[in-house]
Amino acid sequence: MKTLDFIKLDESKVSGIIDSLQQLLADYQIYYANLRGFHWNIKGHDFFVLHSKFEEMYNDTAEKIDAIAERILQLGGTPANKYSDYLKTAQVKEIDNVCNGEKALQNVLETIAHFVGEERKLIAAASEVNDEVTVSILTGYLEEQEKLIWMLTAYINK
Repeated sequence: MKTLDFIKLDESKVSGIIDSLQQLLADYQIYYANLRGFHWNIKGHDFFVLHSKFEEMYNDTAEKIDAIAERILQLGGTPANKYSDYLKTAQVKEIDNVCNGEKALQNVLETIAHFVGEERKLIAAASEVNDEVTVSILTGYLEEQEKLIWMLTAYINK
């Protein structure tokens, strides 16, 4: 018995969606680790604001990671769970020893811009195979990310 039998999606049609979700999962895992580093290492006059913001962001990212992994399972895949695998496939790169708020925020903006582009492609692909749930999940992410981009650019340009 397979979940796909009950949710009425064609296994051959969703295999590409699973692959794209695996890529997104790897990228989000590296982003999560980067956010934890920013949270731990941030210094300077914006410490209190950014320390809290990075914690909020990594908690949100952890929820997104879980939702992506669960969607992979729902579509019949098995989510990767080893950082060694994530590092081999992630397009988001690790960043280390960032204590400067402006540099950390620039990395966040670039990473979110990457997610926006990848999620838009995945939304289009999922729409083609009638995978409305994946579309819905990622559309929600885009809504949050566009608002975050607006808020972070406003903060940086203070």
